[in-house]
Amino acid sequence: MARVPYLRREDADEAQKPLYDRLEAERKVPTANIFLALTHAPAQLDAFLTYANSLRAADLSPKLRELAILTVGHATRSVYEVAHHQSHGLGAGLTGEQLAAVADFESSDLFDGVEKAVMRLAKESTLQVEVSKETWNAAAEHLTDKQMVELSLSIAWYNSGVRIMGLLDIDLEANYPNPFPNS
Repeated sequence: MARVPYLRREDADEAQKPLYDRLEAERKVPTANIFLALTHAPAQLDAFLTYANSLRAADLSPKLRELAILTVGHATRSVYEVAHHQSHGLGAGLTGEQLAAVADFESSDLFDGVEKAVMRLAKESTLQVEVSKETWNAAAEHLTDKQMVELSLSIAWYNSGVRIMGLLDIDLEANYPNPFPNS
């Protein structure tokens, strides 16, 4: 159970209604538990949404972004992150087989060299913070400097997201299957 109650529209102050309007316009309905928890800090949630939207509007390929996010989720074993981003991954062009192989991408032939380089960067940054020159260069030889910064921001952003979810103990909604059923 979450460490703060999920604040639903009907229980919020009237002044917060525009934030719920924004959530419903920009995100899936019904509103995800992470956002319902973050509504306790409306100014930060508003900025959170703006920042997340800027990452989605970046030059970086949505497919590469979702591979990086899913890799962060798998590296941290974030049930919530992986469950929510599988549909985003499908929307960005990943196959169901690729989604199932993200955790073992290094040994999979379902990902090309660029995809593996991006996933390696996401995994190494997530698990070690610092990344090797070799790992950086493997991705950078295929992406522009702008895309590398966008990728770095996405990896860092979703690392912060999984930590927020963990700290607040956000519950996975019933309509999402647990991607780690044996945990």
